[in-house]
Amino acid sequence: MAQAQQFKIKELEAFTYKGVNRRGKKVDGEIKGTSIAEVKALLRQQGITPSGVKKKPKSLFGDGKRITPLDIAIFTRQIATMLGAGVPLVQSIDLIANGADNKSLRTLMQKISVKVQAGLPLSETLREHPKYFDDLYCDLVKSGEASGALDAIFDRLAMYKEKAEALKSKIKKAMFYPIAVLVIAGIVTSILLIFVVPQFAEIFAGFGAQLPAFTLFVLGISEMMQAYWWVVLAGLIATFFMVKKAYSSNLMFRTWADGRIIKLPVIGNILNKAAVARYARTLSTTFAAGVPLIEALESAAGASGNEVYKNAILFIREEVSSGNQMHIAMKQTKQFPEMVVQMVAIGEESGSLDSMLAKVANIYEQEVDDAVDGLTALLEPMIMAVLGVVIGGLIIAMYLPIFQMGSII
Repeated sequence: MAQAQQFKIKELEAFTYKGVNRRGKKVDGEIKGTSIAEVKALLRQQGITPSGVKKKPKSLFGDGKRITPLDIAIFTRQIATMLGAGVPLVQSIDLIANGADNKSLRTLMQKISVKVQAGLPLSETLREHPKYFDDLYCDLVKSGEASGALDAIFDRLAMYKEKAEALKSKIKKAMFYPIAVLVIAGIVTSILLIFVVPQFAEIFAGFGAQLPAFTLFVLGISEMMQAYWWVVLAGLIATFFMVKKAYSSNLMFRTWADGRIIKLPVIGNILNKAAVARYARTLSTTFAAGVPLIEALESAAGASGNEVYKNAILFIREEVSSGNQMHIAMKQTKQFPEMVVQMVAIGEESGSLDSMLAKVANIYEQEVDDAVDGLTALLEPMIMAVLGVVIGGLIIAMYLPIFQMGSII
């Protein structure tokens, strides 16, 4: 750390240049450097006499695709493979940077490579990019540097990241179908109420008879949607952003919302299993890497993804730091299934807590996978049923007066 504070490394930036080469031909292009003076010196070394050098303006919409957690997972696996094959660290990072299709990722890898070459520890370099490398990631890399087993640590990190991304993908898949049903039903209903129902209203206007209550109800909603559809749309958008803002900034609201979400039927069961799997996987990875249990529990709390489980894990951390056994503290939270508590107890007694937690993670990740597949199979006919009820209800409401007139005639 002291070494990192001794100097500040300038990051490479893109510059555009114009000049004349050795043959007297005008040339222009793009080059990377830390300053205009350095770029001019580099150009002269290449036999180019620069006539103009300036920083390349940054795009208003960014420099390329954003870096996703999946990109970081792939990078972690690549560097683990290269280090395991005996490729030096800096060379491994450079090879990954040169092969990256994502320009933003390539730039990030180049920045990391420059600082590692200058003598900074990799863990400290990664810590300068908390958006992509969290404390858990950096702490594990630091432990690998201290133990001299960086390849093994990156292999563990790669597995952890891959499992985490797979679990996240399953959760998104589970949440997608209910949201899709609501969105599709809302769009179809709105189109019918705004554009189709008014056509029937013009026909009914010439009937001169009392319309059925159900038809009048639908016509009333249609008139409201025609007049205030923009208010409804603006209200939905405003509500969405207000809830999102409150969830990200208000701890009490986030705790309340997370508590309600995990109690939802079907979806709640999947989210509970996912939280247990994430807890076990994080704790297994950190503890096996040599991180003390108290710190490992703190990392697991930060990676829980749910305030209810985060508070439960922090409670476990406090109990363990006071000298209590972890499985007893887990049982007191009432958030973890009895099987998980018993497996942790066996792991504590046998001294194989990391491997037992890994087994728990494998079991619950598979259960999440099975539950998501079951939900998908269940919701496919439900989507058709919901749309059928919505559209069928509107059709019945519009044709009910016609059926009544037919029976009278």
